[in-house]
Amino acid sequence: MRSDRQSLQRLPFVTPSGFTGIGAGTYIPQPRIWNMLTWITDREQLQKAAAEHAGYFVLAFWGSFSDAAQRALHEWAEFAHQYEGITVHVVDVQKVKGVHKEYGVDSVPTLLVMKNGREVNRFLGVESATFYAMQLTGTAPSHIARPSKERPLRVTVYTSPGCPPCGLVKAYLREHGISFSSIDISRDERAAREIVRRSGQQAVPQIDINGRIVVGFDRVKLANLLGIRHEKERTES
Repeated sequence: MRSDRQSLQRLPFVTPSGFTGIGAGTYIPQPRIWNMLTWITDREQLQKAAAEHAGYFVLAFWGSFSDAAQRALHEWAEFAHQYEGITVHVVDVQKVKGVHKEYGVDSVPTLLVMKNGREVNRFLGVESATFYAMQLTGTAPSHIARPSKERPLRVTVYTSPGCPPCGLVKAYLREHGISFSSIDISRDERAAREIVRRSGQQAVPQIDINGRIVVGFDRVKLANLLGIRHEKERTES
């Protein structure tokens, strides 16, 4: 197995109940979102899970020896917390030996998406929870791709005067019944610095959706993060 060993600050970790063998310093999502991941502990459990979720099965390969996999674990958990209808099944390649070879996996982290027993997508390395939301909700059945009701939407639009796309974003949100707050960065220097720091871009509009930033009036990204299913289907057709 190959491993991306990029630097990672070692943080205190929480060992989930019933799961042992994680090395000291491993990054573990906090308990509030930990239970959104389903750990596969043996082949029998994997076969059962694959059968139960045959229509849409998300399988992630992980190893505590990989810094990249440790970071990916947090992103998978955050995504699963946002879309609780989509279960992310995680295989520890050090515990369930040999399974990765059966799926043609030779590096961690790797995330597979299966539909009706056939692989439809594969993601290597670490991606953001937003990326997984955009990719997976686009292929998942509509009844499981809705955002979790447990987490209310918090939407903030960062704007400036003379910005036509800013008006389009606000109109789009109102059209779909999305409540939001608006900040004029020309009048709030601190907010301007903060949004540039977070997104890395000096542009408006920028939309903060539960901590995820969308730069510009991007209908597809907004639809994915806001759970506007019919809008997403229209833009993809």
